Order: sequence, then structure tokens, then C-alpha cells
Amino acid sequence: MSDIVFGKNSFFEALDAGRILMAYVLNDSNIKDKGIPYKVVDRKTLDGMCRGNHQGYVAKVKEFKLSKVEDMLKEKDGLIVILDGLEDVHNLGAIIRTCECAGADGVIYKSHNSVKVNQTVAKVACGALEYMKVAEVTNLVNTIRELKKKGYWIVGSDGSGKMLYNDIDYDMNTVLVIGSEGKGMSRLVKEECDYVVRLPMYGKVTSLNASVAAGILIYNILSFRQK
Repeated sequence: MSDIVFGKNSFFEALDAGRILMAYVLNDSNIKDKGIPYKVVDRKTLDGMCRGNHQGYVAKVKEFKLSKVEDMLKEKDGLIVILDGLEDVHNLGAIIRTCECAGADGVIYKSHNSVKVNQTVAKVACGALEYMKVAEVTNLVNTIRELKKKGYWIVGSDGSGKMLYNDIDYDMNTVLVIGSEGKGMSRLVKEECDYVVRLPMYGKVTSLNASVAAGILIYNILSFRQK
């Protein structure tokens, strides 16, 4: 079984990772010496192969391999992001991109009632999917409990949090939990959090986009650790 990637960045990251099975391009000047099978096709053909801006590059690639949670563990300065019911593929792609740029150790989401990796996620991630460990689990609560046993502290993000996001000492192995766009974290997941933090809201809108919030929180953790 193969997947589709499209867009210039995603295409060439998949090429570097050795995942391309067959490439379809408007122009072969950048790939004819790359040692991969390809076809030069028209724009209409590429438009029919994907949903989104392909920038002249579409490829069938080897199926994306999910990681295991245990492959994400570290003894010190660990950072894992858990997504609790995220629904928007663009948010997932953007969060994976941010996690890779920030050097996070992995992204975890649940296997039901949640967005999953697909070609749009790969496009939005701009190639980061090739390098970021992504795990799918059936039960987030059980996964969180296992991570606690491994020495991780669980920090959830929610508007009801009693602490501000920058009030915590992040000098610990951290799991950052981001809730769904509409409902936030589920009750059971929130109950497992060691800390629940909030981002201050000064305007009339009461919440940030999930991927924007995740970016602020992730880089706040990095900033703290670099002091």
C-alpha cells in the first residue's frame, strides 16, 4: 500500500528519506538525476491526484510508518506532545512541523475520533513528517499513566487552568497535552494532568487556534530549558 505526498517541500523530503515509489512532475529538471522512477505529466493530471497546491510535484510513496511510544522516551529533557481529539488536518500538520522544528521527541494521538496522518497533513507539515515520530494509541489515559511511570510529568493546556503557561519549572520530562479545537481536553485526560495551564487572553476571542497555542507552549518549554 502506498500514500501520496504533494508540494515541493514534502516531495523532496520524501525523496531524501527514500520513500518515493513513483514521481509525477510538470518538469523533470530537478529530479532526472535522482535515480527515481517518474513521469512528466500535465497540471490537470496532478490536480486530479491530490487536494491542494502541489506546486508541480506529486509522488506515490511508501506507506508512512507509525512509531511506538516507547521509541520517544528520553532520560532527560524529554518532550512529547499528546493531541486529545484534534479534528483539523491542518492543525495536525502544523503541530508536527512545529514539533520537528523544536526538536520534540514525538506526537501521539488516539486512533478514534481524531484526525490522522494523511496527504494533507504531510503537505502542511512541509516535510517534517519524514523526521517526526508519530504514534497512534487506542487509549490516551492508559498511555499517559504509562508515561508517568516512566518519569514524565503531564502538562495540559486549558482555558480553565489555574496556572499561567510560564509559571511552571519545565526542567523535567514533559508531556504537553493539547485538546480538541472545540471541546478542549476530555475530562478523563484532564484528571490525569499534573498541571493544567492557560495562555492569557486579553482580547474578546477566548481561545487560540490549536496549532498556534501548541507552538507558543512548546517554545516556552524550550526557552525555559535554555536559561
